[in-house]
Amino acid sequence: MEIMRLVVTGPVGAGKSTFIRSVSEIEVVDTDRRATDETLMLKKRTTVAFDFGRLQFGTEMALHLYGTPGQSRFDFMWDILIRKAHAYILLVAAHRPYEFRSARRILGFMKQRSQIPMIIGLTHADCPGAWDAENIAIALGYLDANKCPPIITVNPNESASVAEAVIALVQHSMQGCLV
Repeated sequence: MEIMRLVVTGPVGAGKSTFIRSVSEIEVVDTDRRATDETLMLKKRTTVAFDFGRLQFGTEMALHLYGTPGQSRFDFMWDILIRKAHAYILLVAAHRPYEFRSARRILGFMKQRSQIPMIIGLTHADCPGAWDAENIAIALGYLDANKCPPIITVNPNESASVAEAVIALVQHSMQGCLV
């Protein structure tokens, strides 16, 4: 059986854990703990190691989904998870521009450690104050639209939306696209 490892990364509160819970066929393994830092302003619990979910496609293929913690103090887990990944999606909360710098830092970290296909998933795109994809791409350092990875809108609470994002990531990965 072939196993494809997909990493879901991004800043705190971007929707990584919810994303994985929305499509996993197994009960998600998580390491959520009570937030004790500034994360508490966004949510009560946060991932401190990783989330793990799985999608099975017949007897020949399985997708393993790994969600990273959002805080940079857990970047050692980012390093562990990205090293064996086949592709990743960077989730960015479109309505919180003050977190774009953090998203850009995570993106740089991942690119430095692994040259694998990736896409950008915009969450909360329907919220007041949400930035559009073009401006978020620029904020993430993609000044040339031709060098920007695919950007999709995803609602981590809706399994159909998450499934579309996973399909887009797998297709992008199978095309061997690097950005």
